[in-house]
Amino acid sequence: MSTGGTPAGAPPSTHTTARQSRAVRWAVGVGAAIMSAIGLVLMFLLTLATNNRALYERNYAWLFGVNVFVALLLLGVLVWVAVRLGMRLRKGRFGSRLLVKLAAIFAVVGLMPGLLIYVVSYQFVTRSIESWFDVKVEGALSAGVSLARVSLDSLAADMAAKTRNASTQVAQVPDATAGLVLERIRDQLGATDVVLWNAAGQAVASAGQSRFSLNPERPGASLLRTVRQQRATAQIEGLDDIADPAAAQNARVKVLALVASPSVGLLVEPRYLQATLPLPPALVANAIAVQEANREYQERALARGGLRRMYVGTLTLSLFLAVFGAVLLAVLLGNQLVRPLLVLAEGVREVAAGNLSPKAALQGKDELGGLTRSFALMTQQLADARQAVEQSMGEVDAARANLQTILDNLTAGVIVLDAQGLIHSSNPGATRILRAPMAAFEGRPLSEVPGLAEFAAAVQRHFDAFLGDHERHGLDHWQQPFELHASAGGAGQHATSLVARGAELPDSARLLVFDDISEIVSAQRAQAWGEVARRLAHEIKNPLTPIQLSAERLEMKLSGKLPGPEQAILAKSVKTIVDQVDAMKRLVNEFRDYARLPAAELHALDLNALVADVLHLYGEENATVPVEAELDPRCPWIAGDAQQLRQVVHNLLQNAQDATEQARTDAAEAALQPVRISTRWSESSRRVRLTVTDSGGGFPAHILQRAFEPYVTTKPRGTGLGLAVVKKIADEHGARIDLSNRTDDGVVRGAQVSLSFAPVPAVA
Repeated sequence: MSTGGTPAGAPPSTHTTARQSRAVRWAVGVGAAIMSAIGLVLMFLLTLATNNRALYERNYAWLFGVNVFVALLLLGVLVWVAVRLGMRLRKGRFGSRLLVKLAAIFAVVGLMPGLLIYVVSYQFVTRSIESWFDVKVEGALSAGVSLARVSLDSLAADMAAKTRNASTQVAQVPDATAGLVLERIRDQLGATDVVLWNAAGQAVASAGQSRFSLNPERPGASLLRTVRQQRATAQIEGLDDIADPAAAQNARVKVLALVASPSVGLLVEPRYLQATLPLPPALVANAIAVQEANREYQERALARGGLRRMYVGTLTLSLFLAVFGAVLLAVLLGNQLVRPLLVLAEGVREVAAGNLSPKAALQGKDELGGLTRSFALMTQQLADARQAVEQSMGEVDAARANLQTILDNLTAGVIVLDAQGLIHSSNPGATRILRAPMAAFEGRPLSEVPGLAEFAAAVQRHFDAFLGDHERHGLDHWQQPFELHASAGGAGQHATSLVARGAELPDSARLLVFDDISEIVSAQRAQAWGEVARRLAHEIKNPLTPIQLSAERLEMKLSGKLPGPEQAILAKSVKTIVDQVDAMKRLVNEFRDYARLPAAELHALDLNALVADVLHLYGEENATVPVEAELDPRCPWIAGDAQQLRQVVHNLLQNAQDATEQARTDAAEAALQPVRISTRWSESSRRVRLTVTDSGGGFPAHILQRAFEPYVTTKPRGTGLGLAVVKKIADEHGARIDLSNRTDDGVVRGAQVSLSFAPVPAVA
């Protein structure tokens, strides 16, 4: 059907397309051949049926049905071809208009002669079949049937009149003696059977065949009412089945007449005389013959319409075959002509749409076949080039994804800004360090992020200075430390120390990288203070004992040798020296304890039991400020060092008592608010929280930010090591510690220190 094909080395998709195209063409060809064969067979069977009346009558129904089926099938194929052509035309596929024109030309070429033959044949068939039947014969047969029916009706009416006249003979005869009269009436009428019925429909007397019947057929109530109204009625029986050969012998007239009664009264019951009279066999035979002839004529007249429809259907089928063959030939020839152009057009459309998959190529030896092969080769080269580009882009995307993964997992913060300071992108590390939702501020200036206005301004100044003097210093980045101050609400949000580095990116973008060095600074400070404490303890403690001993010996040697006033001065001076030496010793011991704090030995520990044990030392007889406890029984055990946690509880309670007592002294209040210590198990965070609150004056803002650093204190005689030791022990236990002021309507009402511990999994 086509001289074209696909090259031997074409990709599988090309081979698949070619196989599908060949399959469609084979399916169309085979379908057309099958339908043509069916049409020829039907026309042959129709010819046989026309010549053989019995065969025609026997196979008329299925021949007509198969003809209709084939006609509908051919019509469906034609509609399918037209729809496909219409779809190709609507989609604007190249060559569609040419295919439509070719199909229209071939369809017109096949349709016009077919229509001419169809019209002539239709007129010939209809007029020829009509001429086979004579209208006069049909009228004569109808008149004969009517005449036979009128004759039989007249004969039945005459017999009814005779029976009515004969009924007067039994009018005055009693029921007991009516049998003899009925015999005489039967002979007079020539009836085969005579029966006398009473008003209840029961046989009074009978003559003829009824005498030998136990239950003769009784007339119905409706028939008796009709007889009372009409005086007599007659029915012809035995002519229902004219195909029965014995119908002429069994034909009869059954007459029922009302017997007139001579007496008049309400109690007189009417009686009915029924007579069955045979019809003349010759008359019945003639009537049956006329009726049979008319029935056969009508059946043939009906068959005339079926035969005409069969011929018309066959002619219509032939016309469809001709038109279908013409359209099919147009499609096949048109496809053969425009197929190379269609292949090129489809390929060009796909390339324009970005589809560079291997294209079909024809193996024809003409110029169009060579053009399709050159186009397929060009498309393959383009596909290879694009594949290489996509592979490179894939590698770039993979590298970008890897870079993004690295940025997301960096502990350092990374922000990309444009020249105006707008945030282009940021990583999670920036959100964590700056404690602000940086992703929500993308596309907005860094200065609009809450709490970062000063930081943004400083960063902008450093970028301006770096870029303005870039050629002179020749550096590729700038670096500067920063300290971000949070609100004064609590030490849990203390100042964050940063070291930031800035560099220039392409397209005037700016890269800002910063690290949180708060823990490093805190550790360095703790280490430095520990070293100071160790040296102070070593340098100061050694001369304290000789100083104390020298002062005491001096007092002992001079005691009693000086006048009274000088003796008092000596005693006071020595006491001052001894007291100050003791204070220095206590300070040195605190330095030593902070510097030599041992590593925590963690074991499963009941925090509630530990707190309850420590509270025994803060009873009413010992504590200057009462302590109230609220311990949550749901608290699981934690991993802790009992000795160090005791020290933490002691330090917190002592600080709270000191702050509460100092606040009472400053405010000259007599009432003391108790110190509260509580434990609580949080289901949401899955941690145990220890909280100590007081009613003191709270912490000043500058102290609150550095409360956990050594030697930072609000007490007149404090060393500032209490909270530093607590912070160090909390770090050893992996506990989070928070310090904040309790406020009420903006007025500080005291301080609160909280530590949260993770539970022991096995015990929790």
